[in-house]
Amino acid sequence: MASSTNAFAKWLTAVISMLVVLALAACEPPVIDHSGPTAEWPVYGAAIGGGRYSAATQITRDNVGELEVAWEFHTGHWPEKKSGAMPSSFQLTPIVADGVMYVCTPFNEVIALDAETGDVKWRYDPQVDPTGGFLVTCRGVSTWVDPLRSNDSVCKRRIIAPTIDARLIALDAATGETCDDFGLNGEVNLRAGVGDPYPGEYGVTSAPLIVEDMVVTGAFILDNIRVDAPAGVIRAFDIRSGELRWAWDPIPPDREPLVAAGEDPRFHRGTTNSWSTLSVDEELGLIYVPTGNTSPDYYGALREGLDYYSSSVVALEVATGKVRWNFQTVHHDVWDYDVPSQPTLFDMQRPDGSVVPALVQTTKMGFVFFLDRRTGDPIFPVEERPVPQTGGVPEEKLSRTQPYPTKPPAIHPLEISPEDAFGLTEWDRGDCRRQMEALDNEGLYTPPSVNGTLNYPAYTGGANWGSPAIDPERQIVVINTVRVAAGIKMIPRADVAEAEAQGFIIEPQEGTPYAFARWPLLSPIGIPCSPPPWGALVGIDAKAGEILWHVPVGSLRDLAPFPIWFKWGVPTKGGPIVTASGLVFLASTTDNYIRAFDSETGRELWQHRLPAGGQATPMTYRVGKRSRQFVVIAAGGHGLMNTTPGDSIVAFALPE
Repeated sequence: MASSTNAFAKWLTAVISMLVVLALAACEPPVIDHSGPTAEWPVYGAAIGGGRYSAATQITRDNVGELEVAWEFHTGHWPEKKSGAMPSSFQLTPIVADGVMYVCTPFNEVIALDAETGDVKWRYDPQVDPTGGFLVTCRGVSTWVDPLRSNDSVCKRRIIAPTIDARLIALDAATGETCDDFGLNGEVNLRAGVGDPYPGEYGVTSAPLIVEDMVVTGAFILDNIRVDAPAGVIRAFDIRSGELRWAWDPIPPDREPLVAAGEDPRFHRGTTNSWSTLSVDEELGLIYVPTGNTSPDYYGALREGLDYYSSSVVALEVATGKVRWNFQTVHHDVWDYDVPSQPTLFDMQRPDGSVVPALVQTTKMGFVFFLDRRTGDPIFPVEERPVPQTGGVPEEKLSRTQPYPTKPPAIHPLEISPEDAFGLTEWDRGDCRRQMEALDNEGLYTPPSVNGTLNYPAYTGGANWGSPAIDPERQIVVINTVRVAAGIKMIPRADVAEAEAQGFIIEPQEGTPYAFARWPLLSPIGIPCSPPPWGALVGIDAKAGEILWHVPVGSLRDLAPFPIWFKWGVPTKGGPIVTASGLVFLASTTDNYIRAFDSETGRELWQHRLPAGGQATPMTYRVGKRSRQFVVIAAGGHGLMNTTPGDSIVAFALPE
């Protein structure tokens, strides 16, 4: 009996020991692989042609589930801490160069952080004036190393920071002090020559493009304010002195500049602008400009051909700013279908084994255009198809056709009917159906009308400023989309007071016969009237021009007024990134999460709750051979989407 008891005791001791070992092993962090490549994130889109692709491979599909918060930094710039300001949105994508992270807050304070720890190195506050602004934000800054200066020189590396009150500021990357040889005391005034902007009407929210020794920028111009809005000029400045090198005034080829060359520059007002991010191919010597609309967005009868370059991708010569080619995505755009995202460059493999220098342009309509970036010619055929012509205001001069790419298929439905109305109950579904039935609706490109028009895809997209991410090895293009229907309405001047009394938010369109209103179509409980998914992530096979996968992204958490969080896909603002290890990272959703997906299947692999809305594009980097790979997202919310406000920059990494 004693021997059997001893045997059992030994067996039990062995089992317990084994369980302890297994438990301890489970608690140990995975061994981090330091053998892969290092990769910083030196420009807004990861490369000067965009793409949001990182060669870093330390985080993989197998270990991404182990990611944890490595550090979190608080900027101190919450919306409510700036009295009198309009809503803000933390849309930043940081950059990392030489082991330092450079960020900008919605109010344009520039902060340098240690990229490994998040510790502050310096801060610079330009004291911007947000008066009159519609949405206060900053998407990023840019950097440049002067090859003519010694390593210990002041402003050897410069940070070029844009501001919402229309300045470019040059800072010493090491100290945050202004580079006083740039412009006047380190600043260039972008308001010169554009035509007396109203407060908040004109500024820069996107990271400027740096090419050779120039900084090139466009500007945002508030929509639907007036016909004679500030000029949409694109300008290149000497990055050392701030002197103007060239300017592209986006007037039709048969129009003459306002002043002769060499005189004080003045530019045509009301022209198409570029508020998003520019790209460049230095070998071809071409800058690619995504253009907005000729003012105002929804009434074109007074343009007289001035929208020749509207809603287009325009290729400019780096040296001169002269137009090499242009491709228009919407003719005579009266729907605010401006080109919102960065023209994204990659080498496209064709089925016959050849390689084409390509440009991918996403649009608010859900169309994705693949162009040869040398010439602007479509790689997949584009057809001109008839579009609706009835119901608009009588004096409008609509285009009879619009360009439709034959490949890939649209990543957003192109029509919706009242029968498609969505609701959680018959009550709210019926309300949505009645809203839709009251609006003119002939599908995509239904003209804006006095009665009101159902706008789907809406002015928010489709795709928006987040831009595509491209895996050049797998030849996969990843795009996030929004699918929320809207109403748009032209309002005769005599009816403006009545429309305001009915609750419409009026956009003036000064100089035209009509004011304007637009709004998302929502049920009485705040749910979109269009059917879910209201946000999706799409993977496209670039070789074939076909959709590889399509998945809803996000849950009803933080959106629905009840604790039932269906994963139906929710609206997004921001964009994805991809890594060489086959991962896609995306925040952007209204439910305050960042997620990782398999780039080949779209399968969700990981998610993490953020302290605030992540309406931004993430980035990733690994600065040294013994360093961890970090994934970073700005989490500060979006004032117009009513997501959770905050001031966080959150860095994730594998546990040490």
